[in-house]
Amino acid sequence: MQVAVFFGGKSVEHEVSVITGMQVLAALDKEKYEAVPVYIAKDGGMYTGSGFDKLECYKNIPALLENGRQVCLIRSGGRVALHSIAKKLFGAEKPLTIDVALPAVHGTFGEDGSLQGLFEMTGVPYTGCDVLSGALSMDKPVSKALLRAAGLPVLDDLVLEAAKYNRAPEKALNALETHFPYPVMVKPVNLGSSVGISRADNREKLQAALEFAYTFSPRVLIEPALIHMREVNCAVLGDSEQARASVCEEPVMTEQFLTYQDKYQSGGKSGDKQSGMSGQKRVIPADIPADKSGEAKSLAVQAFQLLGCSGVVRVDFLWDTMRDVLYVNELNTIPGSMAFYLWEADGLPFRAQLDEMIELAFARQRRRTQLTFTYETNILANAELKGKD
Repeated sequence: MQVAVFFGGKSVEHEVSVITGMQVLAALDKEKYEAVPVYIAKDGGMYTGSGFDKLECYKNIPALLENGRQVCLIRSGGRVALHSIAKKLFGAEKPLTIDVALPAVHGTFGEDGSLQGLFEMTGVPYTGCDVLSGALSMDKPVSKALLRAAGLPVLDDLVLEAAKYNRAPEKALNALETHFPYPVMVKPVNLGSSVGISRADNREKLQAALEFAYTFSPRVLIEPALIHMREVNCAVLGDSEQARASVCEEPVMTEQFLTYQDKYQSGGKSGDKQSGMSGQKRVIPADIPADKSGEAKSLAVQAFQLLGCSGVVRVDFLWDTMRDVLYVNELNTIPGSMAFYLWEADGLPFRAQLDEMIELAFARQRRRTQLTFTYETNILANAELKGKD
């Protein structure tokens, strides 16, 4: 079975995605699958070839692309294949047929349903969330509104658009200060990996945080910052029919919130800064009461299925230790390192996790093949244009 692993992408999480892609390629069972690396460059072009499955080759990306082949997904004769874009002078390169796509693209154009839309159009089975669940989970205020409506605990929030803020900055700041006491958290609505996030405890810092977040998104989320807070995460694996949660973890923070540096540049205990999310300093299992761990797992599965997720998703929580309330913070539909470290701590090897994700992809595809997407009519046979010269 040929598995195309997509990674990189037009995202601020590009480099982290490359590491996740390398981890997936290394973990796939070589006896079951032929892995095809598909690197998505920062301009959106797709490439594959020799060396694209080796992390050290990404130290010189221009040279890697020069020796690779740019490809696109095409459906022909009932199969989906990667076809070369450039024509060779002597003979054509053989298309690479793929049986399933495994997206490992973090952030925009990967977790938000964009890439999944391409897979849907070409009809290739793919792992993870579909277009709708990816889009819903990626948009923080939308996902929080749905979770809140279902009775799940989420923090209060406001959304401020850049256009509205730029028209009247002082008015916008006054409104925010009236609604939320300091400190507050300011976040781009659709990014992960803590990119663009700031904590503000006065007006000057709030203004700077907003202007920083607007460089990543035209819409920004503002919510209260918890004073007595611990972060707790767990992963969920499954689909709408059946899902289970992993062991919980507690990430180690160096600041008052978990930063990009904490996640990817802390190096973990080994000092390895090339291990992606799996190298982050963390406590597994989380040193929290058993009832709190059980609550996190239950809420994670509820949130996962409420938003229609599939595959593996990491659900992040904020635990207000003063009020003893566990808030659902966000869902990461393509988590760093595929959250394999959480499942391995629960007794499920990364290789087996990937097997299960691929099985879920084919199960969804089988359900979709039973649906009708075309409707035969004679409209075109009798159609004529009106208003032509």
